Amino acid sequence: MADVTDVTTEIVGTDAGDARVTWHPARKPRLVLAVSHGAGGGIEAMDLRALADVLPGHGVTVARVEQPWRVAGKKVAPAPKTLDVGWRGIWPALAAPGLPVISGGRSAGARVACRTAVELGAHAVLALSFPLHPPGKPEKSRADELLGAGVPTLVVQGGNDPFGKPEEFPDGDFELIEVPYGDHAFAVPKRAPLDQDEAVAIITDAVVKWVGSLG
Repeated sequence: MADVTDVTTEIVGTDAGDARVTWHPARKPRLVLAVSHGAGGGIEAMDLRALADVLPGHGVTVARVEQPWRVAGKKVAPAPKTLDVGWRGIWPALAAPGLPVISGGRSAGARVACRTAVELGAHAVLALSFPLHPPGKPEKSRADELLGAGVPTLVVQGGNDPFGKPEEFPDGDFELIEVPYGDHAFAVPKRAPLDQDEAVAIITDAVVKWVGSLG
């Protein structure tokens, strides 16, 4: 990619411990997309890797953020309030390039982005696999977090996500893109009429189009 420069890694101290930011810079960036991982995985998730590969070629620097608990080698995520503390501590580094920052993440990371968007001055929110409710417990809805994001929001959701299928989402001031047959990790079964590469392309194409629409 002609528009991509070298990947770098930065350790950022927060009140929740040290975080790690992996930067995928565009040569002439107009936005930063900061994306964090979920409670059960890291920044190697295929959707986060795909966005880091594709978006710098479209003028968007991508920062893949490892929350302090992951950097410390812990296997279980802390309480939401602690996740928010970590994200707040990372934010000055994300904003340091002086560009508008899209706050994003997958699963638990998406919840953090929604909860803190207005407070931190996020330009927009990208919510990947937003966990609308715990599997099998639709009555325990987290829709208020999504609906309260307060900035332009794109939700990308697997059609078979046990944490909330697209048709379960309430009406609200956000855009929702479905990845057909995808589970919480956007994995599609081998019998599906689209393959894994096509499923990932739905994600990256949607995000490229969306970031292009942001002022």
